Parts: sequence; C-alpha cells; structure tokens
Amino acid sequence: MPMEQSVLESLIADAFPDAKIEINDLAGDGDHYAAHVVSSAFKGKSRVQQHQMVYDALKGQMGDVLHALALTTAVPQD
Repeated sequence: MPMEQSVLESLIADAFPDAKIEINDLAGDGDHYAAHVVSSAFKGKSRVQQHQMVYDALKGQMGDVLHALALTTAVPQD
C-alpha cells in the first residue's frame, strides 16, 4: 500500500518542527517521492547523517510502505 504524501510530510515535520519541506510524487503512484528538507537540526552533520536523520523520522517505513525517496537536505542560510 502506497504512502500518502501528507503522511510522509507529517512524519518529517514531526521530527523537524522548524523544517521547510518540499515533496513531489515522482511517478504519481505514492511509492516514488522526491523530498527536499531544510532544517537547523542538520547543522554540523554530514550529508549522510542528515539523510539518516530523515530516514529515522520515517519510522521504518522506508523500503516497506515507501518504495523510493530521492532525498536532499540542507541547513537554513542565515
């Protein structure tokens, strides 16, 4: 069963309350998304650590309910 875009956004927003989140359904099937997440929580973290933080926010649904996520992360610019 695919993941609704609103659920994906909610999981990320719950973990990163200050985040600016952009999500696009790449195939229109609820299984393939692109997400761009900007949060101060990523400050001082490597890109790999930032992505791990987002995957942790998905609570094990990556690879199960959510098939593919093209993820980009960033720290807000002052």
